[in-house]
Amino acid sequence: QVQLVESGGGLGQVGGSLRLSCTASGSIVFINAMGWYRQAPGKQRELVATSDGSTNYADSVKGRFSISRDNAANTVYLQMNSLKPEDTAVYYCNARGYAGRGYGWFDKWGQGTQVTVSS
Repeated sequence: QVQLVESGGGLGQVGGSLRLSCTASGSIVFINAMGWYRQAPGKQRELVATSDGSTNYADSVKGRFSISRDNAANTVYLQMNSLKPEDTAVYYCNARGYAGRGYGWFDKWGQGTQVTVSS
């Protein structure tokens, strides 16, 4: 079994910064990709940033957010700068990889962490 645990959400100020972390644990042979998604109230979940050897960002966060990974620790980070009220959402971590024979491939989600940006 593979589990993802997120941390670092909370209340941020407009123009301020927050940093999210997500660590995968369990039976992990390798991780192909890790990423962050978000879901605002009344909206569908959307991609924020992914890292699979290259990085990919939603247009709405380019130049403000930065995704990075510590592969040895199976951890992904999301540095969020120049926060805007529209960044308010529940942020979810995702990881895809291989958990070995018996478990096979996995595509797991974290429990989500609330980010609220206020002015």
